[in-house]
Amino acid sequence: MGKGKKRFETRVIHEGYDSADHYGALTPPIYQTSTFTFANAKQGEHRFAGEDAGYIYSRLGNPTVRVLEDRIASLENGKGALAFGSGMAAVSAVLFHLLKSGDHILCSRGVYGCTFGLLEMLEEKFQIKHDYIKMATAESIEGAIRENTACIYIETPINPTMELIDLALVCKIANQNNIPVVVDNTFCSPYLQQPLNFGANFVLHSATKYICGHGDVVGGLLVGDSAEEINHIRMTTQKDIGGIMSPFDAWLLIRGLKTLPIRMDRHCENAEKIAEYLKNHHMVKAVHFPGIEEHAGHLIAVRQMKKFGGLISFVLEGSKETAQAFMNELKMVKIAVSLGDAETLIQHPATMTHSIVPKEARGKMGITDSLLRLSVGLEAWEDVCEDLEQSFQKLSVMAISTDI
Repeated sequence: MGKGKKRFETRVIHEGYDSADHYGALTPPIYQTSTFTFANAKQGEHRFAGEDAGYIYSRLGNPTVRVLEDRIASLENGKGALAFGSGMAAVSAVLFHLLKSGDHILCSRGVYGCTFGLLEMLEEKFQIKHDYIKMATAESIEGAIRENTACIYIETPINPTMELIDLALVCKIANQNNIPVVVDNTFCSPYLQQPLNFGANFVLHSATKYICGHGDVVGGLLVGDSAEEINHIRMTTQKDIGGIMSPFDAWLLIRGLKTLPIRMDRHCENAEKIAEYLKNHHMVKAVHFPGIEEHAGHLIAVRQMKKFGGLISFVLEGSKETAQAFMNELKMVKIAVSLGDAETLIQHPATMTHSIVPKEARGKMGITDSLLRLSVGLEAWEDVCEDLEQSFQKLSVMAISTDI
């Protein structure tokens, strides 16, 4: 790639791959193999001892997967990365790496539903306790740190409420207390936000979402600020638990990454237009989108995000039944969990992604029964708004004769 660090839009296409090493193949080959042969017994010995950088077994490393890992590490400005079979495998791996029985985790007051479930499991089985706090001020963060706090785990924007966490603030306090910070960067992708630049130690993604962008892969990625720690996780937690990514899935994610910048630009542009439409709709009680100046975290977003993302949460006037009826009347917008696909998707967090979270805890997170999450796709934004509008109109007619 020549001298000097290339720009993001170039690295997302070229980083970590030299076609000269692969018979001139423009696209990285899929190394669909479980194991690798050794030239002799001594070479095998050296590789198992970590004295030879060659491949051994695809659970321990694979050339196609390594291209993806090197590329995402570069995009997040990290020192190393690991690819996993799911986003939750990445979450589990980094938490198992950082924690031991009796430790404490300090969390942003909202997290993905399955992360919530994992934290509950860690407390039940290993007495690893956790607290959810707003993290709005230095005093609130410092006051929640315990002697046994071994990790600060945050999402920003938070799923699904779109609450923002000030990365610079959290990382400054954490670093002063020698506490590692893990950031789930799924909602932004490295194109919009790079938490390691603010002092975080680990950043993870559900690669299923924006990294893939086409709804055809389940995967996870973990990037660290230390190559030694990432390699330690590779040879311990990942190796022994085995939540690895297949070469074919890695190949699909490499392909998806190449268009990440142009896809994210379109997601963001569409979301800004649709958020403005929803903000002005008489049947919408509130819109949660960082690009709206009234959003509590708007200035934080301006400081730490390149653009405002493609996720919008909004609260309807009404109940759970109102929200469900609204979804049922949509034609083009699809009812589905996940996000970051070309298609616009809508889901009801209280009964879907965050149904595992008890109602009282959901309320504290701001997840009400009338909250909907919209993952804005790549369609013409006008068509998305027209679909939303026809559903609103049908909802108005239904409300005249029903109790929704």
